Amino acid sequence: MWMFRAGRGGEQIDAFFQHGIVAFGDDRLGRLSPNITKDDLVKLYATNYPEAKEGSRASWASQLLRLVTEIKIGDDVVCSDRERRRYLLGTVKSDYEWLADVVPGKPHARRVTWIKEIPRDLLSTATKNTLGSVLTLFKVNADAAKDMLAHAVELGSPPPTVNRPSPKDAEKDAATLGMISAETFEKANEFIEDQIDALDWAQMQELVAGILRAMGYRTNVSEPGPDRGVDVFASKDGLGLEEPRIFVEVKHRNRQIDAKDIRAFVGGRRKGDKCLFISTGGFSKDAHYEAERAEVALTLITLPKLRQLLVDFYEKLDTETRAMVPLRRLYWPAVNVGA
Repeated sequence: MWMFRAGRGGEQIDAFFQHGIVAFGDDRLGRLSPNITKDDLVKLYATNYPEAKEGSRASWASQLLRLVTEIKIGDDVVCSDRERRRYLLGTVKSDYEWLADVVPGKPHARRVTWIKEIPRDLLSTATKNTLGSVLTLFKVNADAAKDMLAHAVELGSPPPTVNRPSPKDAEKDAATLGMISAETFEKANEFIEDQIDALDWAQMQELVAGILRAMGYRTNVSEPGPDRGVDVFASKDGLGLEEPRIFVEVKHRNRQIDAKDIRAFVGGRRKGDKCLFISTGGFSKDAHYEAERAEVALTLITLPKLRQLLVDFYEKLDTETRAMVPLRRLYWPAVNVGA
């Protein structure tokens, strides 16, 4: 079974249904040979989309190749109809065709006989999750396909009566949603850390300074060159006349920070000073021990902790700091999704 996106948000589902097709963009590539290879497609995309990222072109080529060469006559295909909360289920009945005048911008097509529809409300949470990919075309896993086929009804059937799930089923769905939630947010956290880690050293200093400003401090970032162990200085008044005085060291490299780095940083600090040591490479066990016995207040911040601070204060960041790690708010169901 293949899942096919009918345009952004399923906006072309009616055209797919009316013309009995599934279709893929785009017309810049021209008619394709049924024997085309992925390398051929990658070259075509590179020629016609030189401005696109190489990874994006490779992804487009992989999906279009499936339409042209992998899908077989007789395969099941489903398309999401979000407005009617259903999936159309059909059977592929043709090899690849070039249909330039059927769906604008989507000339690469297969003809389909639509035979059933599947109410989304009848599907399990696990199945709904597998159907949420942003890919235009992908293979549905066996469990999800079985669930969909089991709930297929005749086209045009009245909306189903969805019975309240039993306590056992409700608990199972809540547990599944909780696992999906945890996985989704964990992936989000890791990708944010990837974005932070991709910054250069100077940008990392500016990011840390931006977070401190969002927390209500004024900051000074050291100029390139010898900084005597202080990359960012922060205080309430910006001059250090008002407590607290915050001294920040930023190390943006792969190796762990060790105890001697900690001693070098806190040396010369006076009682009442607050110190932050940021290391995207982490800290050794001895470094943590050295920080605990330091005579000044010292907080060690790793990449995950820096990511958490960025997210916590993101809404208060200035435009320049946000631009270094652009993020978008994600809303997620809050009922029984776990910690």
